[in-house]
Amino acid sequence: MTLENRLGIMDDVKLAHEEERLSKTAALLMYRDGALDTLESGTVHALTSIHRALFCTIYDFAGKIRTVNLAKGSFRFASALYLGSALKSIEKMPQDGFERILEKYVEMNVAHPFREGNGRSGRIWLDHMLRRNLGFTVDWSKIDREDYLLAMERSPVRDVEIKALVREALSDRLDSFTLLARGIDASYAYEGYAAYRAEDLVKGIRPSADRGAK
Repeated sequence: MTLENRLGIMDDVKLAHEEERLSKTAALLMYRDGALDTLESGTVHALTSIHRALFCTIYDFAGKIRTVNLAKGSFRFASALYLGSALKSIEKMPQDGFERILEKYVEMNVAHPFREGNGRSGRIWLDHMLRRNLGFTVDWSKIDREDYLLAMERSPVRDVEIKALVREALSDRLDSFTLLARGIDASYAYEGYAAYRAEDLVKGIRPSADRGAK
């Protein structure tokens, strides 16, 4: 059954294509227009704001904490009954170094606060923390899809793998639009969204210069 959406689309494939097109464009605009700069990193508000920006044209639940339980295979994410208190605890976790930032990210992934779009919004949330606190961004294109998914699956009991993968993908090229677009494409590909290239979606709204970065 196709997820209820604001576009009135009843076909899963068509919905996936439109979701990718609209939310990828929104992701790039968040960085380009400085919307992320107004958010306090590592907060629940920052995450819900990111999720809302990505999906507000597609789903009514954009930016809203889920009220239903979620599971993936045999793994159950945080119970909806206790999700509010879990998010408050995660928000209070320190983020004063790479290790702690990744630990906070892992806990938020376990919480899985939204009905849909947790991975894509969560990776932007992580990137926002790394930019604000350490001066680095994640080049997701350097992390293999299967390696990432396996590391995240293991992360609730063993986070050393995801920490190693992200550490190797860090870049100080915060102003590179090309790196950003490439990373967003990779992030979306983790979830099976690969019909559009971010660079193609933003032709005409891309910065007049890549601020010297490639």
